[in-house]
Amino acid sequence: MIEAPLLLALALGLAVGAVLALTGAGGAIIAVPLLVFGLGLTVAEAAPVALLAVALAASIGALMGFRAGVLRYKAAAVMSAFGLALSPLGLWASSRMPNEPLALIFSLVLMYVAFNMYRQAQRELAGLSSDDSCGPPCLLDQTRGKLTWTLPCFRAMVLSGMGAGFLSGLLGVGGGFVIVPALKKVTNLPVRSIIATSLGVITVVSLGGVVGASISGAMQWAIALPFASGALIGMVLGRSMGEKVRGPRLQQAFALFSLIVALSMLIKATYPIFSALG
Repeated sequence: MIEAPLLLALALGLAVGAVLALTGAGGAIIAVPLLVFGLGLTVAEAAPVALLAVALAASIGALMGFRAGVLRYKAAAVMSAFGLALSPLGLWASSRMPNEPLALIFSLVLMYVAFNMYRQAQRELAGLSSDDSCGPPCLLDQTRGKLTWTLPCFRAMVLSGMGAGFLSGLLGVGGGFVIVPALKKVTNLPVRSIIATSLGVITVVSLGGVVGASISGAMQWAIALPFASGALIGMVLGRSMGEKVRGPRLQQAFALFSLIVALSMLIKATYPIFSALG
């Protein structure tokens, strides 16, 4: 008979995979809060487990994007290389921080993601384009089907890769909420290509974090394996639902849900501090 915690881990992973498929690369950020509230893990314990699930689920979307010819592998390679370089630093910082400050940082990051996701969906519903009136510095050459690289484009991809890598190690997030906005700002790639490229980066950077956590002994495989299995199933099911269930309204709903989760984590992180003062 399967134990209840394993079934719960499987169910939570299923939810993460579905969210990742339906809302895009940034949806993976919800994995850590689900593990914290659902299974009672600390942020540092949940981070490696979330990374394994996110890496496997993202790899499905990345592979589909590569086969469809929409994954920009050169851009993904640049961001992944710099992300892998910073991921160990995030893991090192995470292992040395108490749970409450780490949870506080995570809640603030999640609030930021929720706000940006809601604002982006609102702009999409209003039919507004990007805020950058000068045009992106890295344009897709339609004749060659390749990006025309410029220094601002390369710099933006390096910085977004570094940010995604550090946060991946520190908080167990894929980093799609960093990569997707960066690609939208500096390129004219279609959304489908941006998400596929981001999923490729998330796969590589998250796997790097998984390897680092495994070497340091921080990975709880008994929870990670059913959670990751559920995420894979959820990713496949979510993608099979098709474009009809996606869109800005769903993004807004997920953003509001993320905000509620972020506030819950904020309260949980600050409660011991206020209790001590009281």
